[in-house]
Amino acid sequence: MSDELKELGEHIAGKIDSDIRGWRVEFGELTVDARADRIVHVLKFLSDNVLCRFIQLIDLCAVDHPERTNRFDVVYHLLSLHNNQRVRVKVQVGEGETIPSVIGVYPCADWFEREAFDMYGVVFSGHPDLRRILTDYGFEGYPLRKDFPLTGYVEVRYDDELKRVVYEPVKLVQEFRNFDYLSPWEGAKYVLPGDEKVSE
Repeated sequence: MSDELKELGEHIAGKIDSDIRGWRVEFGELTVDARADRIVHVLKFLSDNVLCRFIQLIDLCAVDHPERTNRFDVVYHLLSLHNNQRVRVKVQVGEGETIPSVIGVYPCADWFEREAFDMYGVVFSGHPDLRRILTDYGFEGYPLRKDFPLTGYVEVRYDDELKRVVYEPVKLVQEFRNFDYLSPWEGAKYVLPGDEKVSE
């Protein structure tokens, strides 16, 4: 299988070398690194080429790498039922940059792109209805970014007196604590609050 994927990678690179940054076979999977501005052309080729025939988009997701200049990876997982093969296409996108929508090639990308926009803030140019899909109207921030606070910014609840949903700033019932994650059978290597009163 690995040799077949290498042959496929060489075939793709030979046909659309200027549209991709490279390819590799790792862990029995072919990954193609594409240029963001050429993603539509790359996916169209992978869908239409006789030796590829990746006619099914299984998933589209984003990955956050806040330490990088091009912060996000947009990842496309494709399936060829004809050849019984899969391929992963990765594109790097910077924060504030846009990436072309691939709805024209894979119509099912509609909601996938909306989810990536909603969760990460990745903007897909040319998308016919790019709006939030999982979070509420007026939601601030992008919850799957690594710098998004664990508690969020606001909490939502239904108020019986007002007979409507209300939004309030997050109130923590208790302060965050530092947990040592030690086994209770081993015991802590320091004096716990209250233990100082116990005589030895």
